[in-house]
Amino acid sequence: MPSEISDTHLSDREATRHLIDEALGFVYPAALRAVATVGVADHLAGGPLTVAELAERTGTQEGSLRRVLRVLATRGVFEELDDGRVRLTTLGQALRSDAPFPARPAVLMLTDRSLWQSAGEVERCLRQGGPVFEELFGMPFFEYFAHDERAAAAFHSGMAAFSDQENEPIAAACDFPASGVVVDVGGGHGGFLLEVLRRSPGVEGVLLDEEHVVSGHRLDVEEIKGRWRVAAGDFFAEVPPADLYVIKRILHDWDDENCVRLLRNCRRAMTPGGRVLVIDAVVPRGDEPHQAKALDLLLLAAFTGRERTEAEFAALLGAAGLRLSRIVPTGTVVSIVEATAA
Repeated sequence: MPSEISDTHLSDREATRHLIDEALGFVYPAALRAVATVGVADHLAGGPLTVAELAERTGTQEGSLRRVLRVLATRGVFEELDDGRVRLTTLGQALRSDAPFPARPAVLMLTDRSLWQSAGEVERCLRQGGPVFEELFGMPFFEYFAHDERAAAAFHSGMAAFSDQENEPIAAACDFPASGVVVDVGGGHGGFLLEVLRRSPGVEGVLLDEEHVVSGHRLDVEEIKGRWRVAAGDFFAEVPPADLYVIKRILHDWDDENCVRLLRNCRRAMTPGGRVLVIDAVVPRGDEPHQAKALDLLLLAAFTGRERTEAEFAALLGAAGLRLSRIVPTGTVVSIVEATAA
């Protein structure tokens, strides 16, 4: 993570040094991607190893691996012991494939060339406005993933990793109905809907997403048997009738026009007394660090969407015939923006 520095009594020399260090910041995610790709953390699961042993097991060059590990040790991911062996730290344990909430898929998604190259062209966004993804890859973001199975797998696995570590606290903060139908709009592989159905035994769930996405769903488990179905389709065209719509980490991918189209579909199809729960980051005021502010630059470079403020969410909902009724914090990066019919 970037270092923090106080603006108080900062000399000219210190300011320059700090900004040079900030400009070097991209080497850390590059190193993180490298060790995630070759599975270093999995090989250290049984205990410390020498760099030579790690290099042999990962099929890498010893000298190069040593230099990459040294960089990540400065960020607390690995530790070099006095005898020269390398140990996986508590932080680094999250890179293991068998970690309770594996970070590896999210790391590989965020550092994939589709996002990495786009982020490197933010200057173009400043000059021309809008994303540069289509210029770099020849088609819009989601069309690209529909054509590239490797990139699509990395994206959806990465998003599942994002979701898995936050699904439980978010679901705990949601006010689900005692009965009725809940539609998870753009719900990917269904990780969040699974958590909803576990918590609400009287509810039936519908997972709505594109065919190539829902084909990899994770809902076929005994404890929710008979209470869910998959609906392959385009949520910009229509959504199934429901008492509650959950739209988690979706609206920030899209421009206002498409967001309003999706929300109008929900408003049109929802039952009397129905609600919409938009689960996204709400950008806070002030200059304090927040993950949404960093992710917003990726959205600027690669997507047509943005992270939004409370006022911007209220405007979207109002244009769709909905009313923002409350915002509920979840203890995670995202909040629950609840809406009802206007």
